[in-house]
Amino acid sequence: MAEKYETIEKNHGRIEKRRYWLMNSVADFIDSEKWVGLKTIGIVESERKILGQKATLERRYYLTSLDHGVETFARGIRSHWGIENKLHWCLDVGFREDESRIRKGNSSENMAVIRHIALNLLNQEKSCSRGKKAKRLKAGWDNDYLLKILSG
Repeated sequence: MAEKYETIEKNHGRIEKRRYWLMNSVADFIDSEKWVGLKTIGIVESERKILGQKATLERRYYLTSLDHGVETFARGIRSHWGIENKLHWCLDVGFREDESRIRKGNSSENMAVIRHIALNLLNQEKSCSRGKKAKRLKAGWDNDYLLKILSG
């Protein structure tokens, strides 16, 4: 048995239609007994239409332990991607991560870890009400402020 849920969003010059399915019959899934806690299989189909461009269609599949329903599944998926997109936007705007030319060996992965640590420390620092980019700049000019950030 499968539950279905659909949403349509119109904003920023595009229309996004999302269809969600949650299938409760996992017994026929190959090796389902090896997936501890597996209760449902989720599918998300995203159709995006941007004015003047070709429509795109993307499907994603999820193995889940959810037993609540397709709308809960949909909210969880949207919430996860909202967090992901916000994180990547912060890294790109605040740290210009997409412009990084670091490529040798493990250096790009190492720098990604350092950027995430720095972003978390900047988020925890509440005495300055400015943005993360401004906090970074202030920390570069003011060693006392930098120590305040690093000490948490």
